[in-house]
Amino acid sequence: MRPDDFAPGTVWLVGAGPGDPELLKMKALRLIEGADIVFYDALVGSGVLDLIPARAERVGVGKRSGRHSKDQRAIDTMLVAAARAGKRVVRLKGGDPTLFARATEEIDALKEAGFPVRICPGITAASAAAASAGMSLSLRGVARDVRFVTAHSRRGAALDIDWSSLARGGSTLAFYMGREAAGEIRRGLTQAGMPGEMPVLIACEVSAPGERRLVTRLDLLDLATKSFAADAPTLILVGAAVMLAGDASALPANRSRTALS
Repeated sequence: MRPDDFAPGTVWLVGAGPGDPELLKMKALRLIEGADIVFYDALVGSGVLDLIPARAERVGVGKRSGRHSKDQRAIDTMLVAAARAGKRVVRLKGGDPTLFARATEEIDALKEAGFPVRICPGITAASAAAASAGMSLSLRGVARDVRFVTAHSRRGAALDIDWSSLARGGSTLAFYMGREAAGEIRRGLTQAGMPGEMPVLIACEVSAPGERRLVTRLDLLDLATKSFAADAPTLILVGAAVMLAGDASALPANRSRTALS
């Protein structure tokens, strides 16, 4: 342990991982236990929140799609105020802070105010979903790369995505916050030339006790998502490597599976 990495007035952006507290990094746990105040997102798992010491102040700042309790500017202001008060600050973000978590805005606000800010990475949902499904995101000869894509846009706006680039094949595509955009994902990829039978994994509440997974195909994506995902946080994996997630032996007994049709 470095004794000088969490002085009063320091802010750490900490990755809470996908929800399971056992997937939390050891460093993240040490920072949470040393914090005076923790600002946490709505998608941080309850088991992780239970690790916050009783003496520390907890502040929920929302940031769940469509239900933001605080806007980004307000969160930035709160972080700066806590650092200015000489507190050891943890900004707890679901998954990894550097992946679709608006870390740059918070880092810039804190640096402009003259306060040190550091990042503790976390396990991202795509990695956790692949692990629980017993598959690899990359696969020699099948998936030479992995592409992380946000499926969240301003309400009513189309996704600003190069569908042709994504549809070329040879990749595993991980769409974050994909539930509401499932139809647009299907249309964008199929219109760009991806075959409708391309395997898809829909994963809800990844790593949480209520995790559910469904293996289907691209041309059924929006229909399957609507009936399966309901209102749950949803990750969508698309690509030939997903075929391996259809192996029932890789799925825990309490998880659901639909075979490719």
